[in-house]
Amino acid sequence: MTDRWQYLLVMAACLLVTMPLEFLGARVYRHPVRLARAVLPVAAGFLLWDAVAIAARVWMFNPRYVTGIELAFGVPLEELVFFLVVPACALLTYGCVEALLRRARRSGQPSGGGAR
Repeated sequence: MTDRWQYLLVMAACLLVTMPLEFLGARVYRHPVRLARAVLPVAAGFLLWDAVAIAARVWMFNPRYVTGIELAFGVPLEELVFFLVVPACALLTYGCVEALLRRARRSGQPSGGGAR
């Protein structure tokens, strides 16, 4: 029974592990429109790709590891979740590293404006 939820549980774990990065300076969830503009077009492209591959029987999903909820063209719900969660987690990671590097550069500079 748990197997059917495995895919979604892994996606939830990805969100839980990266969520604290928002508080370390990632600022991804604070800008939902920007997040949507970055993630949704790419997710749509990959969902279309998946739909074509599924229809051509080139790509399939083991029913043991998915809930059985399907979107249009036989794409499992888990694929949509994957295409939304993984890029969001990547943006959180990138945003956090960028913020930490920015802070490190600021703290490493001499006070008083430096040499002229």
